[in-house]
Amino acid sequence: MIHVTSEIKKLKKVLVHRPGKELLNLTPDTLGRLLFDDIPYLKVAIQEHDEFCQILRDNDIEVVYLEDLMAETLDYNPQIKPSFIRQFIYEAGVKTPKYKDLLFEYLMSFENNKQLVLKTMEGIKVSEVHRNKNDIEHSLVDQISEETKFLAEPMPNLYFTRDPFASVGNGIILNKMYSITRSRETIYAYYIFNYHPDYMDKVDKYYDRENPFSIEGGDVLNINDHVLAIGISQRTSAEAIDIVAKNMFKDENCKIDTILAFKIPECRAFMHLDTVFTQIDVDKFTYHPGIMETLEVFEITKDDENPEDVKVIKKEGSLENILEEYLGIDVTLIPCAGGDKIASEREQWNDGTNTLAIAPGVVVVYNRNNITNDVLREHGIKVIEMNSAELSRGRGGPRCMSMPLEREE
Repeated sequence: MIHVTSEIKKLKKVLVHRPGKELLNLTPDTLGRLLFDDIPYLKVAIQEHDEFCQILRDNDIEVVYLEDLMAETLDYNPQIKPSFIRQFIYEAGVKTPKYKDLLFEYLMSFENNKQLVLKTMEGIKVSEVHRNKNDIEHSLVDQISEETKFLAEPMPNLYFTRDPFASVGNGIILNKMYSITRSRETIYAYYIFNYHPDYMDKVDKYYDRENPFSIEGGDVLNINDHVLAIGISQRTSAEAIDIVAKNMFKDENCKIDTILAFKIPECRAFMHLDTVFTQIDVDKFTYHPGIMETLEVFEITKDDENPEDVKVIKKEGSLENILEEYLGIDVTLIPCAGGDKIASEREQWNDGTNTLAIAPGVVVVYNRNNITNDVLREHGIKVIEMNSAELSRGRGGPRCMSMPLEREE
């Protein structure tokens, strides 16, 4: 089941992905295309991620892995394996008929479904599919294809499980990713929510990956049962938010009646709303001061005169006042690094505001953002630090690396 109506209520179950060999397939030439700024050292990245998951387990949180859920889905429904593989090949952009057939045969040969899933994640090179020597002699494509060329590129961003979908209430927003590099990541969520026995026919869907407009989970924040915040950012479009709002408002099972659209600067440093703004306690939020000059907030509600449409109002006033209006309590905004310009820019780049609240006033953060972490402690927040030298190279923090599946009511 899915049940998430808050960013801060006690976390019960969370989805993660343990970094794998996909990080070994990053090269200096592919970094930009694959949305990385540097190449993490996989051994240490795994250690850091395991530490993160142990912190969660130590706080009575059930940790489930994307690769395990997808493997269980295929185990439970062996008949969908061919369609999953064909869809993967199509979305990997393999167009040469011969290579489509060879890749299909190669992936179908995996008897262990977890190994199959991990292989689709890490990338597949020409050298890994069986090519007959006689065929190579009669094929120009074969003779000019380098053995190290990727037929299917790696998906190194997968350890940021926050983005491919978003848990809202008892449903999900199944996302259309902004970049072609990440678009295949949502294949796994599609199959899990349609075929895994724990989720099929049990989860409402408010958006679909086939829609043309991009939206990513890092832009979706659950304020409470009735109010949802979504960032208009580099990776989430206003058109997608419009569709989500209409789908939620016409669904009788959905309690969300108000969406607050936060328009933030469209740049890599501020790629998602949760890279500049997260909730850390009942009445406390942390934010990056760099968004305040240009931040705009829009209230989206159902149009009473036309139930098929929505009404949009630009909110005036400070961010504190806007949040207080919807929360019904006084709100404290805590700036990244205490508001120091240089320190806040540096620590926001390393996800100083990308906190994961596992209970009210209890957050998991990167240890490298020491100034911000001390400021949070001064405001009464329990701060649990984790190592982050390698994981942070992907430009995502503890919130980015986790997708809550269940929080307490």
